[in-house]
Amino acid sequence: MELIIGSHVSYTKEEQLVGSVLESLGYGSNTFMFYTGAPQNTLRFPINENKTKEALDIMKKNNIDIKNVVVHAPYIINLANINNFDFNVKFLKEEISRVENLGVQKIVLHPGSHVGIGIDNGLKNIIDALNMALKENSKVIICLETMAGKGTELGKNFDELKVIIDGVKYKDKIGVCMDTCHLNDAGYDLKKFDKILDEFDRKIGLKYLKVIHINDSKNIINSHKDRHENIGYGYIGFDTLIKIIYHEKLKEIPKILETPYVEKCAPYKEEIEMIKNKKFNEHLIEDILK
Repeated sequence: MELIIGSHVSYTKEEQLVGSVLESLGYGSNTFMFYTGAPQNTLRFPINENKTKEALDIMKKNNIDIKNVVVHAPYIINLANINNFDFNVKFLKEEISRVENLGVQKIVLHPGSHVGIGIDNGLKNIIDALNMALKENSKVIICLETMAGKGTELGKNFDELKVIIDGVKYKDKIGVCMDTCHLNDAGYDLKKFDKILDEFDRKIGLKYLKVIHINDSKNIINSHKDRHENIGYGYIGFDTLIKIIYHEKLKEIPKILETPYVEKCAPYKEEIEMIKNKKFNEHLIEDILK
């Protein structure tokens, strides 16, 4: 089976999904992830159905399966905090509707930060919010992202994610997105990835793993910092990431790069090429800046 690999791409008011697809193809991708608007605010423009149809046609011609495409929910949504709770639920519902209209089936969501009310209360708020937002006929899966544990972030370990999933009514509408940088920063040793997968399977179940964000980390294990690094240039390392990307149990799961731009240049074409070759390019930064 061909590796399912892509990256974060842009989604503009003018080109919408067409622009996202064309950008991803330029990187040598066969999937991609995008925000439907700026991640730090609630401004959203109407979806152009003609652009969506055109994009789906381009995807079909280039063997990009819509099932592997991912939308990232805006990170201003904080379901764990009781402040603005109703607003957050309403905005998540609107985002689900937008994603459904685009035909995308996966939304990656940061679980939220409890901002002082405590882990148990924060987890309960997330469960309540998801049960309000997800309906039996929802066409999307909310993929809770593994977090680095910065500040009062929840979802920093599999136990917290298990509590949320156990509390969600419609289990077929919920999943998990592993982020390699976040796992490292949360204290998981990615050099022992088989043990990590075993723990995940035991506590949550591999069937819930829907997306993987592939990022190196600027910080040592257990730093709780959440600072992404280019592939092979951080503390996780190229060989460890390659073993994760090509892991037999993960071959049907889309892998998405969110690595940092190099002097305003997207690194994804060069990084994806490096991943496909399974050989670290020590001149990656120079090649990106050419």
